[in-house]
Amino acid sequence: MPFDISEVKINGLKVITPKLYIDQRGMFYESFKKSDFKKFGITNEFVQTNVSISNLNVLRGLHFQVKPSAQAKLVTVLRGSIFDVAVDIRKGSPTFGQYYSKELSEEDGNMLWIPEGFAHGFLSLKDSTKVMYWVTSEYSPEHERGIIWNDPSIDIKWPSITPILSEKDLEFKRLEEADINFTYGDN
Repeated sequence: MPFDISEVKINGLKVITPKLYIDQRGMFYESFKKSDFKKFGITNEFVQTNVSISNLNVLRGLHFQVKPSAQAKLVTVLRGSIFDVAVDIRKGSPTFGQYYSKELSEEDGNMLWIPEGFAHGFLSLKDSTKVMYWVTSEYSPEHERGIIWNDPSIDIKWPSITPILSEKDLEFKRLEEADINFTYGDN
């Protein structure tokens, strides 16, 4: 198998490490293989791919879409590196409001699988960082929601205390005020 897929402390999240083939020409790895992902319980169909390019200290998030347009995501970095974060927003979950973070970079090829019921965000750790993520539902502006990046009840330990955010991301509310329609065990 060209992947090592490991569970993390929050049920549903998975870190996917591809097998890297490195030689004098450079590097090659498979970033998705339906049959292998299926063996690890990832059977979702991807319907849209997104790419963002961010400068150093740009923070995007914490984003999610509510049902019926909820999205699961497979996140990877094509250039540079990010501090990637997923927050459990499934009501009734034993880890509700907790987050998982992992640095993802072009060098390691690691990916983070984020199922429905999680808010997602990342901080760019280098200039011109290029992030690509596959999603299981198309973008729907009317279903888009978010949580403020520095919500003290979540207490994310971001590597930078002076991030650059969009106006929209600065207007998000705290977790306790967010419009969430996920329940633990639904997905």
